[in-house]
Amino acid sequence: MLGIELTPEHPVGRLAELAVATEDEGFDTVFVSHHYNNRDEFAVLAALAEATDSIQLGPGVTNPYETHPVTLASRMATVDELSEGRGVFGLGAGDRSTLANLGFDRERPLSRVLETMQVARRLWAGERVDHDGTFTVADAGLNYDVGSVPVYVGAQGPDMTRMAAKYADGVLYNGSHTRDVEWASERVSEGLSDRDGGESSFDFVAYASVSVAETGERAREAARPPVAFIAGGAPGPVLTRHGIDESRAQTLGENIEAGEFSAAFDLVTERMIDAFCIAGTPGEVSDQVSRLLETADGVVLGSPLGPDIEEAITLLGESFPANQG
Repeated sequence: MLGIELTPEHPVGRLAELAVATEDEGFDTVFVSHHYNNRDEFAVLAALAEATDSIQLGPGVTNPYETHPVTLASRMATVDELSEGRGVFGLGAGDRSTLANLGFDRERPLSRVLETMQVARRLWAGERVDHDGTFTVADAGLNYDVGSVPVYVGAQGPDMTRMAAKYADGVLYNGSHTRDVEWASERVSEGLSDRDGGESSFDFVAYASVSVAETGERAREAARPPVAFIAGGAPGPVLTRHGIDESRAQTLGENIEAGEFSAAFDLVTERMIDAFCIAGTPGEVSDQVSRLLETADGVVLGSPLGPDIEEAITLLGESFPANQG
């Protein structure tokens, strides 16, 4: 997989144009990110399905707290139908700070994600489903045919990464640094050791924040907002791995939760950018992504992409031709 993440902070029409440009540059997947304060990712994906011809499409990633898992399964199946079988279900536990704004505690995230995946697969297979776990389903079914939709689990911690390797079709590992991706590879191997069907059916994808521009300074400045969200929600062991002050990251996360985004962005350090984003010139970005691909099977180039998103897609397309995916 060689994909691009589009953030629905832009109008839907512009996102459709960006998806077409992404397809034209030879990328094989577009993921649309989800936060409640942006446009709805499934509405955007429907528009992208109509605008594109061959590229895979999915949420990157949606969570099973804001929306009931059965409804999520149906929304994803609808995108798959609209795109004529190009759907990819990107599923994760969600961003803790923004879920808190909506009153969700994100309880038992691993179980919630696993149960959502299992229930979705049964619904897509045409079953009627009863389920009593982190959510309840009573005799639910879909009244249209779906078929198989690949499920990729968004992960960062060890347990979610292992669970993805054991049960999902792939993992979207939230990491931009070789140190993190190599660590995740070990967790993937642990999960695969318990997997039915062997390793050949699993796709280990690094979901990396990327910012590219003709000058490294512009690229790094554009990286501040996504790095703030990543650092503010990063687990303690990840922060320790990169020598990042946990109290500063905690304050940063509290500012995001309070909607004080400018204050959060000001707390981003150069060390945070180095740890959580691949930011630089096209050559620098290409070199770092190539190093990730020495360990991972694929990569999704995530937000912000660059200070000028259209230019960034072109630069990234020139740096990563389709035959590298």
